[in-house]
This record gives sequence, structure tokens and C-alpha cells, in this order.
Amino acid sequence: MTETPSPHVIDADTLSGGLKPIRQVILSLGSNLGDREANLQGAVDALRDTPDVVVVDVSPVYETVPVGTPDDSGPFLNIVLLADTTVAVETLLDRAHAVEQAFGRERSVPGAPRTLDVDLITYGTKAIETDELTVPHPRAHERAFVLAPWLDIEPEAVLPGVGRVADLLAEIGTDGVKRVDDLVIELQ
Repeated sequence: MTETPSPHVIDADTLSGGLKPIRQVILSLGSNLGDREANLQGAVDALRDTPDVVVVDVSPVYETVPVGTPDDSGPFLNIVLLADTTVAVETLLDRAHAVEQAFGRERSVPGAPRTLDVDLITYGTKAIETDELTVPHPRAHERAFVLAPWLDIEPEAVLPGVGRVADLLAEIGTDGVKRVDDLVIELQ
């Protein structure tokens, strides 16, 4: 069964001929070290180059106050991507980590400033909980830096099992989150 039809994602397994479900995914990207804009653009480009992942839309850029980081951390630039994929969730998570690593992400200290952070927020409407991953993202409903850009690209969005993104954002507010219209991440 297809959750989101997309003419750009191949839903047939070329070896077995069986169909693979196409899932809509939401990814949140952030950067607060180095050339933040270039890090985000490079990550979008790398994710677009991933086989069986089609980036459908990218949100406007937001500058946000760091959450859960050391006091001397600089502000983040954040975006949200909407993509269609037939890739297994574990493979998509591995790809997200590989993209982070390609941009110099170090996971030595939790919450430390980072060149790139790629979080999988949703994977279709599935609820997944493993040692490595929880989807929907367990704190997405608390994070205006995820909800505000997501709402820009999908005004009727629903965080599965939690509620409408617009309602969640209205509940927590947008303090520390500012849209930066003079920065644009392109879908090239």
C-alpha cells in the first residue's frame, strides 16, 4: 500500500518484482558550527543524491536559540525537509548519520555544538521504537525549531500519535525561533 504516491520514487523491487511502500518522511536539519548555510545546503544535496529518496520540499530557514546545549553555543540555522522514500527506516537513519559525518559532525559530547544535525521526525505514519531510533521523534512536539519550518511546507501536517503541527506550535509558542528570509536553501 502506498502512503504517498510519488512519480519520482520507484516502488517496485527490481529483484523480486514486489512492491515497496512509498513513505513520506520529515527530516529536521540544523547547524551551529562553521558555515551553517553551506552545511545545510550540502546536506540537502547529499540527501537528494540518496537512491530512492526524493526531496519534495524544503522549508524556509530559521535561526534558533540552542536547546539543550552548553551556554556558549551559538545559534542554529534550522530547516525541515519533506521527502518520499521506499528506503527502509534503518537505511534512512544510516544515511542521515553518514551525511552528518561527511560534514564533520562529532558525537563525543551530547548536546555539543555541531556542524550538522539530521533528525528523522516521521517515517510515514509508522511508530517505531528501537535502541537506535524512536519515530515519531520523541521531542518533536516540544521543539518550535522543528514545528515552525514544518508548518511552512505542510500547513495541514500531523505529528502521528501526537496531533496537528499547527496546534502543537500554538501550544509551545515561537520564542527563540526566527524565520530568516534572506537565506534560502535550494532544491537543485
